[in-house]
Amino acid sequence: MFDKLLFEIDGSLASMTINRPEKRNAVNNATVEEIDRALSEVEKSPDVRVLILTGTGEKAFVAGADILELKKRDTLLGRTESRRRQEVYTRIEQLDIPSIAAINGWALGTGLELAMACTLRVASSNARLGQPEVKLGITPGAGGTQRLARLVGMGRAMELILTGDPITAESALAMGLVNRVAAPEQLLSEVRQLAETLASRPKLALQYAKEAVLRSPEGSLAEGLAHESYLHALSCGTRDKQEGVAAFLEKRDPQFTGR
Repeated sequence: MFDKLLFEIDGSLASMTINRPEKRNAVNNATVEEIDRALSEVEKSPDVRVLILTGTGEKAFVAGADILELKKRDTLLGRTESRRRQEVYTRIEQLDIPSIAAINGWALGTGLELAMACTLRVASSNARLGQPEVKLGITPGAGGTQRLARLVGMGRAMELILTGDPITAESALAMGLVNRVAAPEQLLSEVRQLAETLASRPKLALQYAKEAVLRSPEGSLAEGLAHESYLHALSCGTRDKQEGVAAFLEKRDPQFTGR
């Protein structure tokens, strides 16, 4: 079913691994289409609570775009291909469930853009992250200029994008670009533990909270607060809310059902 990806559903967790180790997992157009198809599998699997994205090996999450395809891009292809990647990466961002990027090495260009589309990011201590597109005479095109500024602020985003220089995992942690840093040999276990924690939470509450946070940059504070209130009201009408409150009062672990 997939040639550029390894895809698996294991109970409540889905995992998607970019599998082009000979190209340091560089993303080409075929990879983008396979990611899109894998997302459809995730969306039609009601038991999946968290999606994990990573790359094959320990050297690279995604080292960038396929340079041979990039060489062929003219103005028309540049627009078409960047918009397609934006669409697919936004689909990851807007999944009802949270996603975690396990950044196991280089995350450059479209690789960092893919990671930033995820809900959370955990980086290996040997990871390097950056938007080096200016060094090739182009600008980021798969969301880098937008999501990076939202995550780390305009000043830091400007520096990373205009210099094109990569930063270490520790620097990324300090500026809020990644949520955690783990030793290379512990990265996947750390991510899986985090994923299992999220999977244990009530599904609808996570969905509504995620939506509220994603909407926060889009309008005024008053609009955001109103939207938050509606989502809070929806969460109050769920069975999981009743179970969560009952479990708290009865001093027991809740048994959430996603309803």
